[in-house]
Amino acid sequence: MRFDHVGVATRDAADLAELFDGLLDAPVAHEETFDGMAVAFLELDGGGYFELLEPADGGAIADYLDREGPGIHHVALATDDVEGALDRARDLGVDLVDEAPRPGAWGHEVAFCHPSSTGGVLVEFVEH
Repeated sequence: MRFDHVGVATRDAADLAELFDGLLDAPVAHEETFDGMAVAFLELDGGGYFELLEPADGGAIADYLDREGPGIHHVALATDDVEGALDRARDLGVDLVDEAPRPGAWGHEVAFCHPSSTGGVLVEFVEH
């Protein structure tokens, strides 16, 4: 597996995208709205992205922001076999948010491991 992106929950993705573009030279590479959130991916030199997650219609990110406030939401790792990554997690006794892959941003298949089993980090597996 390799680093794919870090998800950052925010109430204003456009404002944060402008800041990170200036600070990190990380322009917006992709934007979409789905699953109750507006998503913007900022491309980092050397590979990987910052994914900015802004609530669009309530939903999980709005709940997260109300509970935790803005900041790092998850870390995503790219894999060629998300099903295999889930099987490996199950074999290790990791609690899963997703028992099977589901559609994610950019049409990728994704699945999450519960942070209670991964040192407090919400881990996402991404299959491109």
